[in-house]
Amino acid sequence: MSTPSSPAVQFSEQEAPVAVQEVHAEMVSSVWKVLVAPGAEVAAGDTLVILESMKMEIPVLTEFAGTVAELHVVEGEVLQEGDLIATVVPG
Repeated sequence: MSTPSSPAVQFSEQEAPVAVQEVHAEMVSSVWKVLVAPGAEVAAGDTLVILESMKMEIPVLTEFAGTVAELHVVEGEVLQEGDLIATVVPG
């Protein structure tokens, strides 16, 4: 029984480092504030950017800890629903 469970454990350990989180805009909004830069270490739940829509501030959070690989927005930019904001590599 240890043989079938070992490959499953090894598989999940190998998958975690290569999974990349892509953070997308959930609605039409503008980038009010950028709080991170590429290469920044982030924890699960950290705010990457703050969007503004209809006079409301909307924090954009990471789902897991890692490193910001790429940041695809700048302050003042108008985003459409689904636009890529950032990519985070677990680490």
